[in-house]
Amino acid sequence: MFRFLAKTSLQTAVVRSSVTPARVAPLAARSFTTGSGDSKSDAIWKLGQLNHVAIAVPDLEKSTQFYKTVMGAQISGVQELPEHGVYTVFVSLGNTKIELLHPLGEKSPISKFLEKNKDGGIHHICIEVDDVYAAIKDLTAKNIRALNPEPKIGAHNKPVVFLHPKDCGGVLVELEQR
Repeated sequence: MFRFLAKTSLQTAVVRSSVTPARVAPLAARSFTTGSGDSKSDAIWKLGQLNHVAIAVPDLEKSTQFYKTVMGAQISGVQELPEHGVYTVFVSLGNTKIELLHPLGEKSPISKFLEKNKDGGIHHICIEVDDVYAAIKDLTAKNIRALNPEPKIGAHNKPVVFLHPKDCGGVLVELEQR
């Protein structure tokens, strides 16, 4: 599938693939071959667009002002989500958002994150799906662990579920119902 081509000393090695972007389907809609050689379609749910990148912040007001005043972005109001243990502020970027997360309560998962990352940092990514319930059922059947057994209502008043980072290439992934 991959071929390395030798180039002149002014060029570096180039990797070419027979897979072109037009031929790559979203993972949830791809057909897979099982060990027995049977073709299996997993199109019970579809992966959508990136909804937001969440950043844990130690100072919500300072971070909000940075994006509003320095960067000139449109900012939502502060939203309290006790079920998730966070305060959130959304920074609108047109085609996606940044979610600023700040701890709400002592048991907040953001408190634990900030203990390890004093200055804050990227906490998770959120991807939209057309059917979060079908997605979680399908993914758990594929040994992808969910952090909560059932979707909860998230900041956009839609069902969300978080997938374990150890099963997702080291990234905490949130799936949100479109």
